[in-house]
Amino acid sequence: MNGSRILTVILLFVILSFPGFSQLRGGGEAYPNLHPDKEAMARFQANRFGMFLHWGPVTLRGTEIGWSRGKIVPIADYDNLYKEFNPVLFDADKWIKTAKDAGMKYFIITAKHHDGFCLFDSKYTDYDIMSSPYKKDIVKALADACKKYGVDFGIYYSLADWHHPDYATRYGGDPRPVSESIMPRYVQYMKDQLKEIIVNYDPKVLWFDGSWEECLTHEMGMDLYAYLHSLKSDVIINDRIDKGFQGIEVRNNANQEKYAGDYATPEQRIGAYQVNEPWETCMTICEQWAWKPNDKMKSLDTSLETLIRTAGGGGNLLYNVGPMPDGRFEQRQTDLLLQMGDWMKINGKAIYGTKGGPYEPNPDFVSTRKDKTIFIHILNKNLSDLTIPVPAEIKIIKASDLGSGKTIALKVENGTLKLNLDKGRKLPYVLALETSADTGNLATITKK
Repeated sequence: MNGSRILTVILLFVILSFPGFSQLRGGGEAYPNLHPDKEAMARFQANRFGMFLHWGPVTLRGTEIGWSRGKIVPIADYDNLYKEFNPVLFDADKWIKTAKDAGMKYFIITAKHHDGFCLFDSKYTDYDIMSSPYKKDIVKALADACKKYGVDFGIYYSLADWHHPDYATRYGGDPRPVSESIMPRYVQYMKDQLKEIIVNYDPKVLWFDGSWEECLTHEMGMDLYAYLHSLKSDVIINDRIDKGFQGIEVRNNANQEKYAGDYATPEQRIGAYQVNEPWETCMTICEQWAWKPNDKMKSLDTSLETLIRTAGGGGNLLYNVGPMPDGRFEQRQTDLLLQMGDWMKINGKAIYGTKGGPYEPNPDFVSTRKDKTIFIHILNKNLSDLTIPVPAEIKIIKASDLGSGKTIALKVENGTLKLNLDKGRKLPYVLALETSADTGNLATITKK
């Protein structure tokens, strides 16, 4: 038996023996018994709201990270931006405290994007933050700040690397034949760096991207998933480690069984209603992932509705911020995040640790649930009353306004609940319906 097969057998034995073993997603067809840690996945889903952060030397040009290399910014220019990158106003504590105050429970930083530049200190490349004028490990500072503030730390790592000489392409859509690259050597480079990341920063989540590239194969994705679990059994890994990523919707069961990855990642849109499979919408607070001068920013109302509709559909929201070249968040973005945090201080009970539904999201409201309570998030300012069917398995005992705690008169007739609403209330607001039994297994109810 060769070394890799021995490693696989040992790995499967360790994972199957681990008390947190879960049946949700996992290692794909090559590793059918390799699954994410149950407790780690439950914690990830309970967090519901996180900060995504795209940053690097490209902010000196204000163009999109990775994608502008060779298309908007000449390659020679782009690849030398790191020599000017000196974010002297970067403050990891301020970043993570802002995330914490926004109500965010986890944080994910682009340690390496498609452009190949590393924001961490890597012994496997000189194309990293230690070769810039800044010369400080940004990822280490953020990992330490997350521990300080009790925010779960995660790392984004692109499988693509248009700067690395052994990788198959130089930029998105590069027509260079795959045969000119030395991909086995590049794959080893990835594994070496990812081991560095796990050993040095202990991330709870690894967020991959780039798997659509032709030179990255399904077999590579499954192998990498197993390798990472051999290093850290409870790390949570997204679906973009493998070819099963669809970009919009949650994967179906057939894809889940074939491809590696623990949760789906619809991008720049709220995922479809799915309460039995883990997923996470990743979305920008402005329009571009990396910082852009005067980029159009989403309103507070849009931001809150995005968070609420994501939770009501059963998913997490990973909301992206792009810091400026000097290391600061734009004040307008910070202000918006803190306003979201003010809402979460009052209504977070209806977001954190909840399950989507049982009412399918609709234009008027969405619902979340936890234990014996159903939370109704009102989103239509013109809605004068709430008329909804009551599941046969439960009784509605009490209705109240979550923000004020004020009891609301309720009327139930022929299995239908009707509540009069205050049309003058500022949206969004949340109603709490206390029920007679646990709501977790209630079937989905579609509003007629």
